[in-house]
Amino acid sequence: MQIAIVVYPQFTALDFIGPYEVLRALPGADVRFVWKETGPVTADSGVLLVGATHTFDETPAPNLVLVPGGPGCAAAACDDEVLGWLRKVSVGATWTTSVCSGSLVLAAAGLLDGRSATSHWSVLPALKTFGVTPVSDQRIVRDGDVVTAAGVSAGIDLAMWLAGQIAGEAKAKAIQLMIEYDPAPPFDSGHMSKASVATKASATALLSRDLIKPEPLKASARLLWDRALSVVRSA
Repeated sequence: MQIAIVVYPQFTALDFIGPYEVLRALPGADVRFVWKETGPVTADSGVLLVGATHTFDETPAPNLVLVPGGPGCAAAACDDEVLGWLRKVSVGATWTTSVCSGSLVLAAAGLLDGRSATSHWSVLPALKTFGVTPVSDQRIVRDGDVVTAAGVSAGIDLAMWLAGQIAGEAKAKAIQLMIEYDPAPPFDSGHMSKASVATKASATALLSRDLIKPEPLKASARLLWDRALSVVRSA
């Protein structure tokens, strides 16, 4: 079971670290952190570094693909090398998956055309521009062999679901106990339907710290502009 997790500059760490802790416990798991070249890749914090262990060329046929989200997702969604690799490997992969705004990268690759998908609440409107039916009330959305997860922490739920599909419920439950995944949050504001107006405003302000930086802002504008041109041309 070769598992390819894409690590691109300015990823959000928990988007893939949570799933990694679950998926690496699967029998025969061969987990790879893939990027254009091996070596350190910087997270959105600018502090955390994760080492890409394999290149795209070294990973031509993974069984499972996972694309995390983060401020760098727009740049990844505009990168022809990233999109080309995803299109190629998704054909033979058993599961093609994303966490948070990683679904935008799958959408840009054309892998969500005509499908339903979820993402972080701030990204759901953007999915519509790619012809995707956004789902806001589910942590995990499966549409065929493509599975998307909502924001950040939902990646653990995605990985637990995948573990059940791949290795069976008993194994998945054992993994759940191994990592002691038994959520009992002290607050109940983890979904837009539960959060107050003040909490929503504060959360949006927190998100904007990373999104208004020059590189993510420029990449987001380019992604939406390219998509708008594509829609006009196809019409």
